[in-house]
Amino acid sequence: MSSNHPIEGMMDTTLNNIKQMVDINTIVGDPITAPDGTMIIPISKISYGFASGGSDFACKQSPDKDFFGGGAGAGVTITPVAFLTISNGTVKMLQIDPYNSSADRIVGMVPDIVDKVNEMISKKQKKKEEKSAEGQEIPPAEPQV
Repeated sequence: MSSNHPIEGMMDTTLNNIKQMVDINTIVGDPITAPDGTMIIPISKISYGFASGGSDFACKQSPDKDFFGGGAGAGVTITPVAFLTISNGTVKMLQIDPYNSSADRIVGMVPDIVDKVNEMISKKQKKKEEKSAEGQEIPPAEPQV
């Protein structure tokens, strides 16, 4: 790949735009001063993904010139993870509980659901056994005189 290939320019542009969006002020936020004098500094986690691709192909009208087609994309997620508090000379880190996605919550519910289904099945089996036992009961014998 030559140093002036169009894909390189596309990748450079995308990465430079990501760098502009994600700077240190995004990770360590601007300090906020509460009315009581406590300073609160938000701390965030940043995740990003990047993809690009392209293709060179010759054209019938200009066989000596290659044409280029390509695309690039990126995604950024900013998640608050903690707050740094400074009050009366004391510094504390207050962590935020991690957010659980819907999939995590569903997986966490599976054991309870399985237990409830097993309980329902057991109750149905018990009822069937009781009904079949009632049908097989021998009536009490009449007293002999």
